[in-house]
Amino acid sequence: MSIAHGVLMPGFPGTHLPSWIEDALQAGLAGVILFAENVPDLTTATALTRTIHQLNPGAVISADEEGGDVTRLQAQEGSSLPGNAALGAIDDVDLSFQVGKTYGELISQVGIDLALSPNLDVASEPCNPVIGVRSFGASPMLVAQHGHAFAQGLHHAGVSSCGKHFPGHGATTQDSHLDLPRLDASLELMHLRDIPPFVHAQTDAIMTGHLHLPAIGPEPASLTSWTYKQIRHLGHEGPILTDALGMRAITNSYEIGEACVRALEAGADLLLLDAPHMRNAEEDFIIAVRAIEHAVTRGRLKEEHLQKSAKRNALLRHGKQSATPADRSSSHTLQRLSQLGWEIATRALNTVGDVRAHDPIAIIDVRQHVSYAIEESQNPLMVAFTQAGANASLWPLGVEIDQHRQVVILTRNALGNKAENQMLHEALRCHPEAIVMHVGTVSAAPFATRLINTHGSGRPNLLAAVHRILGTHP
Repeated sequence: MSIAHGVLMPGFPGTHLPSWIEDALQAGLAGVILFAENVPDLTTATALTRTIHQLNPGAVISADEEGGDVTRLQAQEGSSLPGNAALGAIDDVDLSFQVGKTYGELISQVGIDLALSPNLDVASEPCNPVIGVRSFGASPMLVAQHGHAFAQGLHHAGVSSCGKHFPGHGATTQDSHLDLPRLDASLELMHLRDIPPFVHAQTDAIMTGHLHLPAIGPEPASLTSWTYKQIRHLGHEGPILTDALGMRAITNSYEIGEACVRALEAGADLLLLDAPHMRNAEEDFIIAVRAIEHAVTRGRLKEEHLQKSAKRNALLRHGKQSATPADRSSSHTLQRLSQLGWEIATRALNTVGDVRAHDPIAIIDVRQHVSYAIEESQNPLMVAFTQAGANASLWPLGVEIDQHRQVVILTRNALGNKAENQMLHEALRCHPEAIVMHVGTVSAAPFATRLINTHGSGRPNLLAAVHRILGTHP
């Protein structure tokens, strides 16, 4: 066993374990992170997690399961849940607990130990391209209360929680998957606005964000000792994870092996590498192991510190047994999730003007690149109209549309993205009676005489909006 194995959590391609992951698991790998390509359905997910736990009963299996826009288990059809922004809009803490508990039951049933949620970022920047509706809202207290309730629900279901992205990614205007976001905030402001949810939520683990904070220095927060000292000072004794170190916020400036060593030097316990569709997972893993081993040999890292981190990381497994089959149990849970999702989505829906219309529907999607955090396999609004039994089709901007078709324009961040804003104005110029369906934060919604705010692009968000348009019920 390499001393590095206990602090690494790589991803891997496909629905079956590659040999290098099998070898690493048998040699004491801390765990693996699953992405949508690994778990196209619950049966496959259950078989995969069972194999992982058979090879290494102590391995921690994680996944980005926030509900709403960010899901891995339901990436193909869309999450049954509307997401955090809708929960924040309703502001029912008991409901957030029930969502965390029911969602946690599904996550647990397929054998996942650690949900990389709740998102504890405060959505203070309406045009944030990567957080937005993944946040409960713009109020630190609102985020803290609902983050705590969601985490407690997960814990009740036997799933470990992870608050992210410390010290707070909500005020940025860049996506850390593409570049290093700059957070121009004083330490005082961060302690008033961004950090309180991480104190109150009491999650099992905390994830650090790849952010440049001029107030603390030039390096990313995830590679800076200030960040980890702050988390410990707040009273958190559990594992501290990095966000994926293969993201360009890091690799634009650091080689992955050096980034791993710097994060461990700073105080990280568990290193996420990256999604297999973004980088070569096996190559990154080999580089990371060699870099950590070399750093120990040279004295940059202490073996006893890595052993202590490995013990912390193992706590996230919660002593669970192997996954139960994804049969009636998970089917029943999915049914309850769908019921919860519909209730939340319809309660949170906000409209301006008369948004009623009949099919046929012409959808113009002006959204620019969807965040890399979201794994969207097909247009979610088209799926929603199809599921509602409507006659709808996607149309490119600039193509003449028959007058008998009702135009629905899909937007996400028109205020913060110049290209999307221009396309929206062009679409409205050509189709002034169009319904604008905005799936971003309400504070970033464009002006329109016929507007629907869905609080996200999750399946129930859009289904609720579609049925509002058609005047029907599921």
